[in-house]
Amino acid sequence: MASLVISFGEMLIDFVPTASGVSLAEAPGFIKAPGGAPANVACAIAKLGGNSAFIGKVGDDEFGKMLAEILRINGVNIDGICFDPEARTALAFVTLRSDGEREFMFYRNPSADMLLRDSELNMDLIKKAKIFHYGSISLISEPCRSAHMAAMKAAREAGALLSYDPNVRLPLWPSADAARSGIKSIWSEADLIKVSDDEVNFLTQGDPENEEVVLSLWHDKLKLLIVTDGEKGCRYFSKKFKGKVPGFKVNTVDTTGAGDSFVGSFLLSVANNPSIFDDEPKLKEALTFSNACAALCTTQKGAIPALPTPPEVQSLISKSRAK
Repeated sequence: MASLVISFGEMLIDFVPTASGVSLAEAPGFIKAPGGAPANVACAIAKLGGNSAFIGKVGDDEFGKMLAEILRINGVNIDGICFDPEARTALAFVTLRSDGEREFMFYRNPSADMLLRDSELNMDLIKKAKIFHYGSISLISEPCRSAHMAAMKAAREAGALLSYDPNVRLPLWPSADAARSGIKSIWSEADLIKVSDDEVNFLTQGDPENEEVVLSLWHDKLKLLIVTDGEKGCRYFSKKFKGKVPGFKVNTVDTTGAGDSFVGSFLLSVANNPSIFDDEPKLKEALTFSNACAALCTTQKGAIPALPTPPEVQSLISKSRAK
C-alpha cells in the first residue's frame, strides 16, 4: 500500500457566485462547491493516485453527509470524520473578483469543525500516517485547537513528517495580530512549510521578494520551505539548496484550491520519494508537476471539481516544453 498522507482540519461548503467580478450582494446566484483546504489536499492526493485520509468534523446534516460522500467518491479514506448532531457544517461565500482572486464571508457560529475534541480523534488512523498535513484554521478556537495539537503530537511520535500550510484567512481570526501569533505558535514543529508570497508579507511584515525576509521564516527542524508566487511559479529553500521553478500560463477562472492542488501533488511526490529533500533535480521535477496542478486547478470554478488528473498535468507540462 502506498504511504498514507493524512490531512487534518476543516471541510466546508464554498458558495461561489455564478458571475465573476461582482460583490456578494450583486451576485445573481451561487454554485455550491465542496471546500476547506485540508479536504481539498486529501482529494488532490487521491485524484493523483495517492493514498490519503481526512480527519475532521462536519455537521450531521445534509451538507456534512454530502462532503463526506464527495471525499469517499474521490478515493479519500473517511474513517476519521466525525458528525456533530448539534452544530452545522461550515459555509463560506466566496466572491470572485474580475481578476479571479477571492474575498470570503464565513458562516461559523460555531460550526462543527470548530468543535472537534481530542477524544474524538481516530488515533489508530493518525499513527499510520507517513505525512501529517494541517493548516491554521483549526488553531483558532477550542476545543479544536487542543485536538489539533494532540493529533500533531501523535503523528510526530509515530514518525510522520509534519506538513504545514498556514492558509491565512483573516476574517476568521479575532485580529491580524492574533492570526500572526496563532499561526506562528506551531511554526517550529513542521518539517515542510508552504506559504504564498502574500502570506510571507503578512507573517513577516516584509517584502516577500526579499530572500532575507523569506528566510526569517526558516527554523532548524525544517527540511523545506516553499513560497508560491502565483502564476510565476514557486521558490524553494532547503538546508542544501535554493532556487525557483517557473509556473504555467493558463486562462484563470477561479484560484480557489490552487494552493491545495499544489500541496497535495507535492506531498504525494514526497510520499513516493522521501529522499526528495536531498535531491535537487527530483525536487524541481516535483515542483514543476505541482505548479502545473495549481495552474490547471484555476481553469474552472470550485476546488475539488477542478483538481486535475495525472494525464491532464502531463499534457500541460508537455505543451509548455514544446513551445
